[in-house]
Order: sequence, then structure tokens, then C-alpha cells
Amino acid sequence: MSLPQTSPAPGLPRQAAYGPRPYPRPTVPGPRPAAYAAPQGVRYQPGARPMRPMGMRPAPEQPMTARPAPRAAISFLTVAEVAAIMRVSKMTVYRLVHGGELAAVRVGRSFRVPEPAVGQYLSGARTDVA
Repeated sequence: MSLPQTSPAPGLPRQAAYGPRPYPRPTVPGPRPAAYAAPQGVRYQPGARPMRPMGMRPAPEQPMTARPAPRAAISFLTVAEVAAIMRVSKMTVYRLVHGGELAAVRVGRSFRVPEPAVGQYLSGARTDVA
């Protein structure tokens, strides 16, 4: 047996979907705040970003010192690339990474293996067969 369907509150007025806005919408843009005012004699193009005048650099907080020597670039390999180099499956590489036998860096949800770490693992994994 089914009951007849009726609306939950037939006497309540519905709010109109299209109607007057709760706040007035400006039709003509007003004057810009003082923070956006251009210096005297400078005109900005519409849509252009204001530029800092030349010679107005912020003062450095610390005196400039000699830059450190650049580090040697380390190339990172994906798990698939490591698996191809070692001729094993990707799952084997994941097991080595999770087991701590192969060094890796987590980037988001994936791992990147430094190229020297692959060489170190392979050099340590060699066995002499008689």
C-alpha cells in the first residue's frame, strides 16, 4: 500500500531563483583607492601591471657574501627506469625501496631514485660465483 505524495509544506512561500540582488551592483566603477594611484606624470596602460621605478630596490638585509660553489647535479630515475636498468620488475624495485635496501626520495605519490644509489646497490649486491 502506498501513501499519496504531498508536498511537505504547501503554505510556505518559495524564494525566487531570479530576483533583485541583495546588494546593489555598481554600474560605473568609482575612483581607485590611493594605493593604486599612479605617481604624478606616470600613466599606466589599462591591464598593464605597475612597475617599480628604477633605483627603488629594497635594501639588502645582510651584506652580500661569496656564493657557495654549485653542487654537482644529481639525476633521478623513475622506478620504471631503475627496473629497466636492473632488468627486474617494478614491483621488485618497490620492494627494495620499501625494505630500505635502495635509497629513494618520495615525490608526491611516486618515488625517484638517485642514479648513484642504483650503482651503489648493484656494486654491493655482486657475489662471486665459484
